Amino acid sequence: MKFLASLILLFGFGSLGVRLWIFSMSTMSQQFYGIYIPLVTIGFIIISILLIYEKWKIRAVKIGSIAFLVIASITVGSYEGYQYYLRSLEIVSTQDVDLTAYQPFTEDTQAVALDEDSTLRIEENLPRLDGATALYPVYSSFAQAVYPEKEYHISNSEVISSQTSGAFNNLIYGSADIAFLAEPSEEQYEKAEKRNVELFLTPIGREAFVFFVHHSNPVESLTVEEIQAIYSGEITNWKEVGGKDKEIVAFQRPEGSGSQSALIRFMDGKSLMDPPADEIVTGMAGIIRETSNYRNQRNAIGYSFRYFSQEMVENGEIKHVAVDDVAPTKENIQNNSYPVVAEFYAITAGSDNPNVPLFVEWMQSQQGQSLVDQTGYVSLP
Repeated sequence: MKFLASLILLFGFGSLGVRLWIFSMSTMSQQFYGIYIPLVTIGFIIISILLIYEKWKIRAVKIGSIAFLVIASITVGSYEGYQYYLRSLEIVSTQDVDLTAYQPFTEDTQAVALDEDSTLRIEENLPRLDGATALYPVYSSFAQAVYPEKEYHISNSEVISSQTSGAFNNLIYGSADIAFLAEPSEEQYEKAEKRNVELFLTPIGREAFVFFVHHSNPVESLTVEEIQAIYSGEITNWKEVGGKDKEIVAFQRPEGSGSQSALIRFMDGKSLMDPPADEIVTGMAGIIRETSNYRNQRNAIGYSFRYFSQEMVENGEIKHVAVDDVAPTKENIQNNSYPVVAEFYAITAGSDNPNVPLFVEWMQSQQGQSLVDQTGYVSLP
């Protein structure tokens, strides 16, 4: 009877352990749980069999079993606690921003408004707008000034935000009339060309491309060459640029994002090193390498656009690094002293909506540029 019970336990715990192990292989935590689950499963099977055969009466067996259970609990608790801590440090990402706060025509919206009637009103055949998260406050304000008052849901209306890659795809596949983005990457240009889609880029404002570190990092300024050397892997320790003797963790964004495209242009032909990444084993036993999000560790460096990291994401734990001793302030963008400034665009792809060119032209008008400026970006010179 005891032997049969042991077989049932062996089968039951074994089957459960295998299922949990397979599931863990498709998660970010597979490196930990891939080892933890088999060890704990074997431990539970041994303890259960010892119970069936009444071996717990032996003092050493009882102490050893209890110690195993305590260590297993502390181990998983410590691991999950550390993972929670890391997740709490993941800042300056699109998940940190509630774009509904900028929806046009909503009560207490943060979308800025004109102090006069717009010179352009579109009442029907509204151009479909999409764009990067960081630019939603700008084009939401455009829509609020020009479009009829109604609800414009963030994901299902004429004014949505699908982030950079989604908005670009919607544009070239005809689901959006205007995409508000930084300059597309080479891969995106090639993608449009393969679909025989001609892109028209109309600048509507300017913004600083910024680099940030943990607020406790003593490094206040880096040269363009130093940042390029960090992201090419030539400089690997903060002491090489006047900081502490700590390894530099240089996080990157996924390919196709606006900030990653800006970094590639910033590198000016220099090769990027492989970014910090998590390797995930899929259910088909393949390995996916995902670029890690920026984590505000004391030795990390990340990048974004000034308005997004300074205004849309509120976190006092980071500081912007000056580039060539010039801080990325709005004033320094306006006077062209900050060395890394990029235009952002209203991008069209030959839409047959007659209101599209009228709307884009209005964006460059005095009224449109005043909304760019009021939002917190820098208007065109």
